[in-house]
Amino acid sequence: MIYFANALFSFDTGYAIWVLISMVVFLYLMAKFAVPPIMKALSDRETRIKDSLEAAEKALAKAEEISRDNEKALKEAEIQAQKVRKEALEDAEILRTEKIEKAKSDAAKILDDARRTIEQEKKRALTELRNEVAELAIKSASLIIDSELDEKKNKKLVDNFIKDLSKN
Repeated sequence: MIYFANALFSFDTGYAIWVLISMVVFLYLMAKFAVPPIMKALSDRETRIKDSLEAAEKALAKAEEISRDNEKALKEAEIQAQKVRKEALEDAEILRTEKIEKAKSDAAKILDDARRTIEQEKKRALTELRNEVAELAIKSASLIIDSELDEKKNKKLVDNFIKDLSKN
């Protein structure tokens, strides 16, 4: 162990010169052949990273712009949809009102037609009834007073009878 400790602290000049020469040659070779490609690779990598960062920033800005445009388009679409929905509701209300008015007018017309028809039928029935009553009265009167009255007086009597019936 003592020999090993002495070897560490002893200095050999020839060996040190060879170590120095080999170190200088090594550094020269490294500087000539290894360092430039490494530096070029590092520079290229740095450029690629910068380009990637710039592209990422541009893409982020573009994405934010697209997002703003999408939000704007979405708001416009919502406004348009609300407008269309409102117009549809208004149109439906107008149509409903028109249908109700048409139904009311149709019902009123049907009622008027029915009243007119009933009135006409009533008048026709009354006229027929008067005619039948007149005929019956004439027949009755003619049987009762067959020879006492002439045709003119008979007709006048029946007309007076009919007038009295219509007053009642």
